[in-house]
Amino acid sequence: MPNGFNHENSSSNTMQHIKSISLAIVLLASVLYVPSCKLTGAKKNSNSSSSSPTKVLDQTPDGRLVEELTTSYLNKTPARAVATQLTVEQAQALQDQFVQQLSSSLGNVVGYKAGLTNPAAQERFKVSEPIRGVLLEKMLLKSGAVIPAKFGTRPVYEGDLMVRVGSEEINSATTPREALAALDAVIPFMELPDLVYDPKVSLDGTALAAINVGARLGVLGTPIPLSATPDWEERLKNIKIVIVDKAGNELAVGKSSALLGNPLQVVLWLKDSLKASGKVLKKGDLLSLGSMTPLATVKPGTTIRAQYIGLDPKGKVELSVSFE
Repeated sequence: MPNGFNHENSSSNTMQHIKSISLAIVLLASVLYVPSCKLTGAKKNSNSSSSSPTKVLDQTPDGRLVEELTTSYLNKTPARAVATQLTVEQAQALQDQFVQQLSSSLGNVVGYKAGLTNPAAQERFKVSEPIRGVLLEKMLLKSGAVIPAKFGTRPVYEGDLMVRVGSEEINSATTPREALAALDAVIPFMELPDLVYDPKVSLDGTALAAINVGARLGVLGTPIPLSATPDWEERLKNIKIVIVDKAGNELAVGKSSALLGNPLQVVLWLKDSLKASGKVLKKGDLLSLGSMTPLATVKPGTTIRAQYIGLDPKGKVELSVSFE
C-alpha cells in the first residue's frame, strides 16, 4: 500500500477522533448541568408552556413546580411534584411565587402563620425551627361558617390561636412583654389547612413551606382585647382548647404551651423571620401562631366546635364550623 495513502488515512482518522472527543465533551456538559433544587414526581411535557406572569418562572424548573402546585391547589387535586433538598431560603422563594399565583383569586395579604411550632413536629419534618406562611383575605371565615367537606385536596382541621398587631413597635420587640405591648387582640382560631401533596409523597419541612405551610381556610372567633399586663402574659401561656363534635364528644385537646412554650415566643419568631426576609409587620396584621392540637381529618355532614378555656377572663369561648 503506498505511503501517501497511509498518511492521508491517518490524518482522516485523527480528525474523526478529535470530533468524537468534542462531541463527548458537549454531551457530558449537558448531563452535568442540573438545577439548584431537585424535582421528583413531576410529569415531563416538552410542549407545555407556563401561565406564570413572571418570565423568570417560565424559564426555570422552580417556575414549572410552582405552576403545578398552584394548579393542584386551585383544582383540589393531589400534587405529585415535590422539591427536595431545598434550603429554607429556596423553600421561602418558592412559597413567595406560589402565594403570588394565588393572590389574584384569594385576595391581599392580611397576615402570617407559623407552622411546626413544637419540637416533635420539627423532628418529624426534619427542621430545626418553625416555618412560616402567608394568610390571604379570602382564607378567613367567621365562626359558624358552613363549607364543603372537600374544601381542599387533603382537608384537615386543628385548634389554633391568633393575635392581631396593634402597633409597628412589634418590629423592635425583643421580649414577650414587649411583644404583648404591641398586640391589641387575641382571637380564637380554628385553622382548616390543606396538605396539597399526594399522600404517597414524602414531605419534609421545606416542602411544606413551599405550599405556604398548607394555608387554605380558617374560622375566626370574636377578637378579645389584650393589654400588656402580667396577668395576660401568664394567661396566654395557659390556654386549654377542646374540640368537640355536635353531640359534645371530645375529638381533640391541646394547650397553648405547645406553641414554643409561650405563644408570645412565636410572635417574636415570626417577627424575626420576616425581618430576615426584609419584611416588617404592620398594624392590623393577623398572626396565626400554630397548632395546639393534632391534625384531624374532616368528615362530611359534621359540625365541630372549638372551646377555649382560660382565654377570656369573662369565661369559656367557643367557635364552630360545619362541613357539608
